[in-house]
Amino acid sequence: MAYVVGDPCVKCKYTDCVEVCPVDCFYEGENTLVIHPDECIDCGACEPVCPTTAIFELEELPEDQKPYIELNAVFSGAKTPGDADTAGWPQHLVDAVNAAGFKAWPMVNEKREPLPGADDLKETKDKLADFSPNPGG
Repeated sequence: MAYVVGDPCVKCKYTDCVEVCPVDCFYEGENTLVIHPDECIDCGACEPVCPTTAIFELEELPEDQKPYIELNAVFSGAKTPGDADTAGWPQHLVDAVNAAGFKAWPMVNEKREPLPGADDLKETKDKLADFSPNPGG
């Protein structure tokens, strides 16, 4: 995995990144985005345009955001829930991916409006408990 969407995206969901991605490797949830690790070509185009600084090179992902590696992989469809290391995930996310009928999120490649209140929430820390397992679109 070249890049990972981390905690700052949750409850903001700016989509400036999807507009510059040459390979359409972003997937959209209800209140955040994820990157498909096998589709990302490590070009880095997305990182500087993110208003919340939510996109990290894998090697630079802060330690407290390590659960986002597996979250990106599962919710983008790169990894099946049964193969995911869910250590550090809130229980509502573990339950969601283990539920019958779980499906990865839809790909997004067009810029959309951020979530209401995104500007006020982009500096908020520790939003993993607020990560919604629901697809966007």
